[in-house]
Amino acid sequence: MTSKYDTECQVVKKGNLEVEISSGQMTRLAGVSQGLVGAEGIHLAVATVPPGCASSPHHHVNCESAIYVSKGKGRFLTGPSLGTTLEIEAGDFLYVPQNSIHQPINDSLTEPLELIVARNTPVEIVEEYTP
Repeated sequence: MTSKYDTECQVVKKGNLEVEISSGQMTRLAGVSQGLVGAEGIHLAVATVPPGCASSPHHHVNCESAIYVSKGKGRFLTGPSLGTTLEIEAGDFLYVPQNSIHQPINDSLTEPLELIVARNTPVEIVEEYTP
């Protein structure tokens, strides 16, 4: 007979991260995903924007996101036609509602911008935005 307590925690080592689809120059590596651990209601990844680069403008059709800026500084464009600029730096948190158009930009020419991204779905649906 099985119990609700039969499930165990899992560790995903840094060399076993899941490479995800890139957005513009931004790359993402998942550590908690449906494919890696069988997650059903959460997703956690590290997104990196190289120096002087940006992701493509996009929105997430099926989820909201929480982002922690772990390294670097830059801008987060959002709103209608990406008309709002939010200055971001290491230590900041961002909330991105479902369907909110956004684009992270790394303003540094020497350091990467690193974002820890959590979502409330194991698989996201992303649509690119063309102004």
